[in-house]
Amino acid sequence: MSAKAKEDICEIQCFDEEKVQRLRPHVSESEGVAKIFKALADDTRAKIIYILSLEDELCVCDIAAVIGSSIANTSHHLRLLRNMGLAKYRKEGKLVYYSLDDEHVRHLILAGVEHAKELRVPMDTQKV
Repeated sequence: MSAKAKEDICEIQCFDEEKVQRLRPHVSESEGVAKIFKALADDTRAKIIYILSLEDELCVCDIAAVIGSSIANTSHHLRLLRNMGLAKYRKEGKLVYYSLDDEHVRHLILAGVEHAKELRVPMDTQKV
């Protein structure tokens, strides 16, 4: 292993045994979190979740129009979000309305959007 590769790796096995023992039982609390982020890792699903965070509910055809996708593709992504417990739906006549399943999802996507805004380089500071 090169010196550069070793630069960010501990050279001992454990430094603070007390912290390790205290934190180890908490690791299982993160189970299921990766599944949520995997759902949000797709641009189409992230857009859907974001616009649903801005409105209480939207019909599938309106969601498709907002994100610039087909109704079939939008329905596919909404079904995945529903199956993952991130969205819920109700049918009213010929329309199907979707909304976020709970406030945690809304807070998560809004925090992600806010963080992404902070990372963007302002247009006036970019070199052309």
